[in-house]
Amino acid sequence: MVQIGLLFLAGGMGTLCRYGISKATLSMVATNFPLGTFISNIISCVILALTLLYFNGKFSDNSLAKLVIITGFCGGFSTFSTFSYETVALLKQGNVMWAIVNILVSVLVGVALIYFLLIKDKV
Repeated sequence: MVQIGLLFLAGGMGTLCRYGISKATLSMVATNFPLGTFISNIISCVILALTLLYFNGKFSDNSLAKLVIITGFCGGFSTFSTFSYETVALLKQGNVMWAIVNILVSVLVGVALIYFLLIKDKV
C-alpha cells in the first residue's frame, strides 16, 4: 500500500512539473513547436538514465526508490499521448514540417541521451 501511495504522489509531482514547464514555455516562447512537451520528455529521459546509472548494482531491480522515480515521477512527467496529440494537431493545422521535426527531434534526442548516458561507457 505504501508503494502505491508513493507512486501516486510521485506521478502527481511529475504531472505538476510537466504542467509548469508547459505553461512557462508558452508564456516565454511563441512557436508552433510543442516545446513544453519536448522539454518535459527530454528531461524525463535524462532523469530515467541517471536514475538507472545511480541504482546500477546498488539495489535490487525492485528497489522502491527506483520504481517511484522511474514509474512514478518520470511516468507523470513525460507524456507520449500529449506528444502524439500535439503532432496530430500540427498536421491538422498544415504544419507538416513542424510535425516531422517534432517526431524526429523528440525520438532522436531522447534515444541519443539515454544511449550516451547508459551505454557509451560500455562500448
